[in-house]
Amino acid sequence: MKKLLFAIAFVLLGNVAVKAQTNYRAALGLGIDLYDEATFFGATGKYFFSDHHVGQADLGFEDNATIVTFLYSFHKQFVGARGLRWYAGVGPSIIFIKDSDNIFALRPHLGIDFKVDGVPLVLNFDWRPSIVLSDVGENQVAAFGFGLQFAID
Repeated sequence: MKKLLFAIAFVLLGNVAVKAQTNYRAALGLGIDLYDEATFFGATGKYFFSDHHVGQADLGFEDNATIVTFLYSFHKQFVGARGLRWYAGVGPSIIFIKDSDNIFALRPHLGIDFKVDGVPLVLNFDWRPSIVLSDVGENQVAAFGFGLQFAID
């Protein structure tokens, strides 16, 4: 009987721990994509497919250019820091430039995501260098992303 109670308690506590890791399912908001010589400002959204696997889409605007970015990230909770996660992943970006060729790039990224319990705001910051795959454009090591999003359960 003790083994059965232990097993039930283990399953219930494990379920609570899994739900505590993801305290929101999706987020929509504003994002900034900072390059060496350009700053894109626009919409950003993310969706948790599971506790660790996240898809993100960004749409940013700058003078005479628009960037579209799709990212996959693996998120993991920091031990002992409720609401704070690190994440890493990769995805493509396309920069549409007026009167010029488009730039296609691969964007690995590494960052942190913070959501305070009881407050529907999410803050995130990441390093997202740009590895250019097209004939035009330059690789960017000093590229960063910032986001302020509204969390949706």
